[in-house]
Amino acid sequence: MAQLGGTPILIMREGTERTRGRDAMENNIAAAIVIAEAVRTSLGPRGMDKMLVDQFGDVVITNDGATILKEIDVQHPAAKMMVEVAKTQDSEVGDGTTTSVVLAGELLKRAKKLLEQKIHPTVITEGFRKAAEKAIEILDNMSIKSGIDDKEGLKNAAMTCMSSKLVSESKEQLAKICMNAIEAIAEQDEDGNWVADIEKVQIQKKEGEGIDDTSLIKGIILDKEVVSPGMPKIVKDAKILLLQSAIEIEKTEFDAKLQITSPEQIQQFLDEEEKMLRTMVDKIVNSGANVVICQKGIDDMAQHFVSKAGIMAVRRVKKSDLEKLSKATGGMIYTNLDDITEDKLGWAGLVEERKIMNDSWIFIEECKDPKSVVILIRGGSELIVDEVERAIHDALCVIRDVVEDQKLVGGGGAPEIETAIQLRTYASTLGGREQLAVEIFADSLDIIPKTLAENAGLDQIDTLMKLRASHQKGNKFAGHDLDTGNVIDDMAKVGVVEPTIVKVQAIKSSTEATSMILRIDDVIAAAKSAMPPGGMPPGGMPPGMGGPGMGGMGMPPGMY
Repeated sequence: MAQLGGTPILIMREGTERTRGRDAMENNIAAAIVIAEAVRTSLGPRGMDKMLVDQFGDVVITNDGATILKEIDVQHPAAKMMVEVAKTQDSEVGDGTTTSVVLAGELLKRAKKLLEQKIHPTVITEGFRKAAEKAIEILDNMSIKSGIDDKEGLKNAAMTCMSSKLVSESKEQLAKICMNAIEAIAEQDEDGNWVADIEKVQIQKKEGEGIDDTSLIKGIILDKEVVSPGMPKIVKDAKILLLQSAIEIEKTEFDAKLQITSPEQIQQFLDEEEKMLRTMVDKIVNSGANVVICQKGIDDMAQHFVSKAGIMAVRRVKKSDLEKLSKATGGMIYTNLDDITEDKLGWAGLVEERKIMNDSWIFIEECKDPKSVVILIRGGSELIVDEVERAIHDALCVIRDVVEDQKLVGGGGAPEIETAIQLRTYASTLGGREQLAVEIFADSLDIIPKTLAENAGLDQIDTLMKLRASHQKGNKFAGHDLDTGNVIDDMAKVGVVEPTIVKVQAIKSSTEATSMILRIDDVIAAAKSAMPPGGMPPGGMPPGMGGPGMGGMGMPPGMY
């Protein structure tokens, strides 16, 4: 709304809501803090789980920050930005989602106090940017070297990641499974750097048995069954043909008619079709293959010939599974039966159809040097199996991070305390109001060890003082044993370690989100759709469309 010579001028659509200045900032900060508080109790090995029920009644039980925020139906735009922080953290490094959101919430909470002291938001965000850069440098300097050859470091990082999950009792076994999976699929690029694509680790899950029965299969599991009961269900020393084309007679792309005038011609037609199918199967038999995995269909008659030859066949396999099979077995994917050569067939020690619960699955195992593997997850119920999958995904990401980045830091709040201490020293070298922002940033980092202690039922202040005292003595990896309440001078020695890149990404994403929220001083919300659920335009019917007697419609009174 504006005024020109006393006449009001409407600028925005009627119903548009606008919040400006301090109110806009306070609303955004409050919304973001609520999101941070929602996930805070789930941080650490003593964190609690959340039960999330959607509008259809489906239940998710988890303490994974990204999953919690993804399942919550968030409306406030600033709160949605906090959800994006968790999503970014999850897609980039796979772990530390709760840490990044809790840190962003604490930064905003403390920044609010600076705003109340009339410090401009741009000064605060500039101070936060400098503090984040310095924090990343401190983390880099305090990191310990690791990599794909550091088996103990990889296993400990995965176990630390899973300590806060439902699977903590089985974390050692699951950590070994994840470590072996990443070692199988990791490759060196042209520059000699290790790269691990976790898309090559297939996850299959089935309720039944227990979490301890989760296993790594050096091969692939196909959610299919053998096409014909006459085919073998177990093939050892399998030579596998991977086929993209169908083993059936192709139909013409245009309508065609056959004019048959005698029974002999019908028989001739059927004999020719059989001959063509037999020729196709003969090419497969001559190649030496004893297992055929086909992306498309296999004709019934072709199934009969394949079965007679003692070959196992599987059809309608997804293209993505075929590509994984190629990586696992070393076989070439063929599109033409004429091109098949024995040396390009895939190989596996065992191909077997097994019954898992009520389903039949094909297990392709014992592959030589597989570049694609599968983790078969078992658990007591569907909810448990889903949570185990989330824990294994995080562990795989953590091991990948260590393999690619080759750096570790201690866990248990150690990196946050050390970074905060060094940031306070750094703040004293700065002039002006940015110094206050850097100090606030350092204080905000303390929220992680404080939350870990709080969730474990320990006193926050006592924990913080003990940790700071140990770090002042030069123990940069001093953290808290949340079981006993004692300070451990070196968390790395007791196997509590985390990838440096997880901490770095948490600082980056939380700082950027905080800066964006702090710089907003005007929220303009468009008017909601004026069309009510019934579909009637606002203001009722147009003139003449109704009213007493419906006379406007040309209807005589008494006709409605």
